[in-house]
Amino acid sequence: MNMMIFFSRSLLSLLLIICAISIFFPVSVSAASLAADEVEVLKQIGKTLGKEDWDFSVDPCGGEKGWATLNPSKGFENAVTCDCSFSDNTVCHVTSIVLKSQNLNGTLPTELVNLPYLQEIDLSRNYINGTIPLEWGTTQLINISLIVNRLTGPIPKELGNISTLANLTVEFNQLSGLIPPEIGDLSRLEKLHLSSNNFTGELPETLSKLTNLKDIRLSDNHFTGKIPNFIQSWTNLQKIVMHASGLEGPIPPGIALLTKMSDLRISDLNGTQAPFPPLNNMTSLKYLILRNCNLNGSLPEYLGAVTSLKTLDLSFNKLSGEIPSSFSSLADTDYIFLTGNLLSGPVPDWILKKSENVDLSFNNFTPGSQGCQESEVNLFGSSLNGSTGISSCLTSTHCSRTWYSFRINCGGKEVNVGSGTKYEADTTTLGTSLMFVESNSNWAFSSTGDFMDDGGSLKSFIQKNTSILSVKDPELYMDARISPLSLVYYGFCLKNENYKVNLHFAEIMFTDDKTYSSLGRRVFDIYIQGKLVEKDFNIVDKAGGAGRSITMTYDAIVTNGTLEIRFYWAGRGTTAVPVRGVYGPLISAISVDPDFTPPSEGGNGMSTGAVVGIVAAVAFVIILLLGILWWRGSLKGKDTRDEGGVNDYFVPGI
Repeated sequence: MNMMIFFSRSLLSLLLIICAISIFFPVSVSAASLAADEVEVLKQIGKTLGKEDWDFSVDPCGGEKGWATLNPSKGFENAVTCDCSFSDNTVCHVTSIVLKSQNLNGTLPTELVNLPYLQEIDLSRNYINGTIPLEWGTTQLINISLIVNRLTGPIPKELGNISTLANLTVEFNQLSGLIPPEIGDLSRLEKLHLSSNNFTGELPETLSKLTNLKDIRLSDNHFTGKIPNFIQSWTNLQKIVMHASGLEGPIPPGIALLTKMSDLRISDLNGTQAPFPPLNNMTSLKYLILRNCNLNGSLPEYLGAVTSLKTLDLSFNKLSGEIPSSFSSLADTDYIFLTGNLLSGPVPDWILKKSENVDLSFNNFTPGSQGCQESEVNLFGSSLNGSTGISSCLTSTHCSRTWYSFRINCGGKEVNVGSGTKYEADTTTLGTSLMFVESNSNWAFSSTGDFMDDGGSLKSFIQKNTSILSVKDPELYMDARISPLSLVYYGFCLKNENYKVNLHFAEIMFTDDKTYSSLGRRVFDIYIQGKLVEKDFNIVDKAGGAGRSITMTYDAIVTNGTLEIRFYWAGRGTTAVPVRGVYGPLISAISVDPDFTPPSEGGNGMSTGAVVGIVAAVAFVIILLLGILWWRGSLKGKDTRDEGGVNDYFVPGI
């Protein structure tokens, strides 16, 4: 018995020793490792991409020394992934290369074709240039993601040969040319993201074969022709993003067949007016944006039944009539934008009670007891006769004095620049559906829109500087007011005269270096007094780089005491650089100066009209007196001339 106990204890001790040895001195002789030929391929890929921190002294599949980052932040993933289930678990093969947000500055590697088991290449947010290799068409890739780089040239038609491809994402590059018809051969394609490039031409008919498509994005391109009716073939589609694609309306009736749609975004369509498209079968919509699509007629009753809606944006169309009573079911919708239409009738009580993130500005609603802002419901300019609504909002102070200028440090505190010129503070952080009137001055602003896809719950419409500034008067550019859609500044109680409008810009959200953060393009339109003065305005292009200032000066005529300066995002530019949700107008400061000589300070001067009246009266008196004197002289027959010429008459008091 004692012998058995001794033997058992000895065996247990031996097992414990073996376990300890295996822990502290692991045997790796039989461990699977990457195939030698693929190691050489990775060395070539690293050189081509400019990837310098891969350490080939260890196995690339081991996740050490630069080959993988544990628990990375979203958007900063870094990993080479392998499958080691081959050849009795002794050989590994590369199946995925994900290198995000690393500012790699090389080119796309053709060497990928020598990784026969590769399924994924994700090089999102880098600084890669060159073209997409046509050789990739021989791979068995499932995912190609190349967003936010410097890629140029066309999409190779050879990519249509990748029968396994499910995701082709090339947004936010500088690609150009036609979409190859061969892309329609990608029968397994579920995502096709082409936004913010320079693609042209019509969408090829062969795309109708993409019946597994779930997500397509075409924004900010130069496509031509109408939105094709063949989109009705994409019956599995769940998301369309089509802002300023270049395509013309109307939205085809075939869209009614896309019953799985949850996210429909179309804006800034060219073309003629058209009625609201038939969307009554899209009962799962979460985001519906049909902005500036030339829609007319009334709001459809059936939208009130789509209680899944989080965002409803039908702004800047020509929709008329009253808001349907069925819309009361949308009281829990996060954002409702009906700005800039022809809607009329009373503002429904449920909207006033909701009092959050509803914008009804610039419509023809019947005037009520509410003012221009009801909590977070923007009603500015929404009274019957829009100009009357604007006037009533901006003259609430009854213009106790006449103003001849105003200066605003948009998004920032009060500052004095130069020789003491004061720019007033503009620090209100709200802006989703806001009408703000500066009570101690003569300016106001109306802000509309929500930054989509930014992932943030705290919304601020003021941007702090994040770049290195090379500007004069830097105080004006440390902060800026931003807007995802429409931002309108007003000067009111102004004298009806000519003015110089100075708009101060500096791009403070992009960088001026060789990183992906420098690849953003902020593009928006500028209107002065309702007239388009800048189409597709780009601060970086005008200023010569990010962090540099540019002042744009325009002439304006004020005829009703009010000056309007509008900034509008028309769907152009990037929306995901350096992160998603960065787009739309940005303004650093505004200064409006008289293009005439205003009265002297203190009210001792006279207006131009008064001066003209006095001069005219004096002239009339002079002429009248001269006439009387001449008449008297002629009655007496006296000669009013002498040898020296005509005598001058002195009239006392003149």
